[in-house]
Amino acid sequence: MNAQAVVDRALELLMAQDVAGFAGLWAEDGVLEFPFAAPGFPSRLEGRAAVADYMSGYPDILRIEEFPVVVVHQSVDPDVVIVEFEAAGTVVATGAPYRMRYIAVITVRDGEIESYRDYWSPAAAAEVVGGSSELRDAFAGGPR
Repeated sequence: MNAQAVVDRALELLMAQDVAGFAGLWAEDGVLEFPFAAPGFPSRLEGRAAVADYMSGYPDILRIEEFPVVVVHQSVDPDVVIVEFEAAGTVVATGAPYRMRYIAVITVRDGEIESYRDYWSPAAAAEVVGGSSELRDAFAGGPR
């Protein structure tokens, strides 16, 4: 799969709440980084297993129903794309609407994610889901 196909598949898997499939897109030693990580949130995850563990609480907190905006910018390196997207759905615990904008820089080698730098705002997400402890618990390995 090329980078565009991996991005398309990743978004499909997130909407399907298929955490194992989503983590399976990573190379065994692939890296997920959060340059804007807030205190108490991881800034770097190394390996497919770490991504799977990090994402394990995702279905309990968010139900993404659509990605109304997805723009993929091809960099000069054919293995690297910059993706601007917006996710829309529902906060599971409250039924409140969820809408968040993201930018990711993704490197794909041999059909797997080697590097994914996720430029999202944990503070903005925490506000939507009901607080930083709820967000941290769901995405940073806290109580489930």
